[in-house]
Amino acid sequence: MAGSSLPSSLLTQGGPSLLFSSSNQVSEAKCQLVVTPGKRSLVRCLAKKKISFVDQILDYIEGGPKLRKWYGAPELLPKDGSSSGEDDEAEEQEEDALDGNKDTVFVTDGDSDVGQMIILQLIVKGTRVKALVKDKRKAMEAFGAYVELTSGDASDERFLRKAFRGVGAIISPTEGFLSNVKSLKGVKHVVLLSQLSVYESSGGIEAMMNSKAKKLSEGDEKAVLSSNVPYTIIRTGKLENSPGGNLGFNFSTDAAAKGSLSKEDAARICIEALSVIPPTGLLFQVSNGEEAVSDWEGQLMKLMQRQNQKK
Repeated sequence: MAGSSLPSSLLTQGGPSLLFSSSNQVSEAKCQLVVTPGKRSLVRCLAKKKISFVDQILDYIEGGPKLRKWYGAPELLPKDGSSSGEDDEAEEQEEDALDGNKDTVFVTDGDSDVGQMIILQLIVKGTRVKALVKDKRKAMEAFGAYVELTSGDASDERFLRKAFRGVGAIISPTEGFLSNVKSLKGVKHVVLLSQLSVYESSGGIEAMMNSKAKKLSEGDEKAVLSSNVPYTIIRTGKLENSPGGNLGFNFSTDAAAKGSLSKEDAARICIEALSVIPPTGLLFQVSNGEEAVSDWEGQLMKLMQRQNQKK
C-alpha cells in the first residue's frame, strides 16, 4: 500500500475506524496509520526492541534468532559472582566436588578491546564465559545474558573465590590482574597475553611511558610462572587496531620485540591456546608475518616441542 493514495470514500463513509499498517524488516519501528471519519488521521509508531550486538552477530552467523538460546549458558550464577547467603565453607566443599565440571572461561579486563574480542569469539564457540568488567551496565548492553559479569578487586581473596567458581581456564588480555592474585586454586589453565618484550625493547620517552605497564607485565608473568598452574604465555608484538585474518604469523624468538600483531589475531590466538594445556607451561613470541597457520593445535604442539629442545 506504500506509495498509493487512499480512496476518498474511505475517508467520508461512516462506520468503524480503518487501520493501515506498514512495516520494514530493516527499520527500527513499525508505523500504523489510523483513519477515523470526521477526525484528524493519527499515525502511531511502535518502536521495535533493538537487539544487542552479540545477537546480531549470532543471527548473521547461525542464520536466525532461533539458535541464540543455545549460546546462553543455562542456569548462570548470579551476575556479580555472589552467593545467596550460603556458607562459604559449604560452597567451597561443593565446588571441590564439582571440580571436574569446570567448563567456564574467565576473561579479565572484559572492557578492553582485546577482552571484548575474546569474549565474542568464546560466545560464538558456545563456551560458558565469565568476565571481569568495570562497567557492568555497558557490558550487559553489549553481551546480554551470554556472559556472566562480575566486578571486584583482584587482591580480594573472598571476591576471587566466588568469581572463580566453575572456572577451568583464565584468559588475561591485559597486564595488572594476575600479579594481584594470591591463589589460582582450582584453575586448570592460564592464558596470559603479554607485551613484555615490547616494553623491554622500547627506549627513551617511550620506555618512560611504558615503565608502569612493564612492571605490571613482569609481575603477571612472575605470578603465572610460580603458580604451579599450567600456563600459556603469549608474548606479542605491539598490538595494532588493524583487521585480523589478513596476514600470517612470525613465531621467531625476537618476533615480539621487532614486530606488531593485530588485536583480532591476538584474541584468536588466546582462544586457540585453550585447546592445548601444557604439562607445565609454554611461553612463545608472535607477531604478524608470513607463516600461515591452519592447524593451531599442531602449531602450539610444535612450539612446545621447540621450547623443550632448548632446555
